[in-house]
Amino acid sequence: MTDDKTLAIRCGDGDNAAREELYRRYSPRLLSLCLRYCQDRPQAEDTMHDAFVRILESIGKYRYTSEGSLYSWMARVTVNLCFDSLRKRRRVKESLVGDFSTADFASLSETSIQTQSLEPGKLKKMVEELPLGYRTVLTLYAVEGLSHKEIGKLLHIKEKSSASNLARARAMLSEKIKSYYEND
Repeated sequence: MTDDKTLAIRCGDGDNAAREELYRRYSPRLLSLCLRYCQDRPQAEDTMHDAFVRILESIGKYRYTSEGSLYSWMARVTVNLCFDSLRKRRRVKESLVGDFSTADFASLSETSIQTQSLEPGKLKKMVEELPLGYRTVLTLYAVEGLSHKEIGKLLHIKEKSSASNLARARAMLSEKIKSYYEND
């Protein structure tokens, strides 16, 4: 199996075998990413394919920095396309939090044990009630595993703003969970 740096160079040189390997290696992860933001599987598949077209067109601009940087770059391209698609459909509010497990958010809440015992539908509703900016950063950090630096680049905000939004989202989510159990 070819390392990411060599694979990216070969793709940039127009090597179709390398392009096929890139697709096979990363399409499942990018499809999973698209499924979180798109309304349905066909839309997610279309968005992922559009992302690969854009990735292959611009892979010559990609610069390898470290292990995992190729996927991070590809994920950024893909998420940007997802956001563009959502904006066009004016469904950002309803779609930004896709399917996730309570474990994705458990470590982010001060009430992590209670978070793990919540049914996913209830947790999803609580996350959807967060302000859009907080919800977006929380989802990108907790579910997608992006760093604050990557989130900042993706959303065109400062790294510190991403961290601040995450802290506020965590606090709000913790309060919602506490309130739920106090009133239950």
